[in-house]
Amino acid sequence: MDEQYFVDSQALSEEALKKKHSLENDPSSRTDHMKYMDGQEQIKSDIREKVLSEVRSYDPDKYSAADVRRALEKQNPGIEDLKAMLSPAAEPFLEKMAERARIETRKHFGNTVYIFTPLYIANYCENYCVYCGFNCYNDIRRMKLSMEQIEHEMKVIADSGMEEILLLTGESRKMSDIKYIGEACKLARKYFRMVGIEVYPANVEDYKYLHECGVDYVTVFQETYDSDRYEQLHLKGHKRVYPYRFDAQERALMGGMRGVAGSALLGLSDFRKDALASALHMYFLQRKYPHAEISLSCPRLRPIINNDRINPMDVSEKRLCQILCAYRIFLPFAGITVSSRESETFRNGIVRIAATKISAGVSTGIGDHESKYTGKEESMAGDEQFEINDTRSLDRMYKDMSDEGLQPVLNDYLYV
Repeated sequence: MDEQYFVDSQALSEEALKKKHSLENDPSSRTDHMKYMDGQEQIKSDIREKVLSEVRSYDPDKYSAADVRRALEKQNPGIEDLKAMLSPAAEPFLEKMAERARIETRKHFGNTVYIFTPLYIANYCENYCVYCGFNCYNDIRRMKLSMEQIEHEMKVIADSGMEEILLLTGESRKMSDIKYIGEACKLARKYFRMVGIEVYPANVEDYKYLHECGVDYVTVFQETYDSDRYEQLHLKGHKRVYPYRFDAQERALMGGMRGVAGSALLGLSDFRKDALASALHMYFLQRKYPHAEISLSCPRLRPIINNDRINPMDVSEKRLCQILCAYRIFLPFAGITVSSRESETFRNGIVRIAATKISAGVSTGIGDHESKYTGKEESMAGDEQFEINDTRSLDRMYKDMSDEGLQPVLNDYLYV
């Protein structure tokens, strides 16, 4: 791929700039977002149709207070109960939902809260997603860490006491190929007991290789489950293919991964339907792969470089709390992660109710953990994907969780 693909529209040729504008304004210039590209593996699975069938039939406004009460009284709520708990009718019941969620969380997870940190190792991206700071047309500092730089970053993070790491890249197979990611994972296994990845979706054999390199779990965000909205937001690149991305977690499990995580990016489309689809996606995966560890996340759209015109659809903290409580009541065994996109106050509160995992010492930039953890100035670092809201270090997070009567956990799995 031409390197010019990675520079902002201000530096593009007139021909390339016309192409960018055509992608934005002329749908006929874009490829079919439901058609697989060369090299993308298709698997036989009925999960996508099951999820989308339920979402298509979901009318949030048809549920009543009585429906919500019945859902909260059930020991094992079903899909219709989940729909009721995500509906506007459930908003007056938030306190009752929170109490039920707290009971379920304590029943299955005790007072534990798991702590991890992400490490971005590259921010090159081949996709044109209009809401993302890494998108290929954004004028940001691009960087790909060498193995020496990756190991240095890992040493800095490990010295802080962290035992679980999540490795992330932009979605560029050219600049961050599977072998590069695999070698980074091998290094991570030297320093951390748990290794996760959040990279571009891959085929089953790729996931098998990455699992052999030490990866425990895979996170993939569908962004939005609304196919029409997905097409409008993902204008170019492999990420544009909606069904290939949808099936990523299942391919990862077929490749031997111990666990998978996923969600929508709340605010890109109807948040109630996206929350329903997220929960059902993980629900049907759990039923099909009962041995797997399934987790949900709940990111909301955050400000990014060069895209301050993107306005998220209104997902308030109160609504986010409703979603997380519904997740916990419907999926009592699932992990729930709350990212640093959310405020310190919200994260402190939600881990007492529904969430089980939280990040600390977070940077979404490339190669800047030296300055974050030690105070030394970094002479070169790649730009961040989005703005974070909670900047607490591991020590501060550990203390805050302990002060709340919770038990911070740095690792929950041992290989024997």
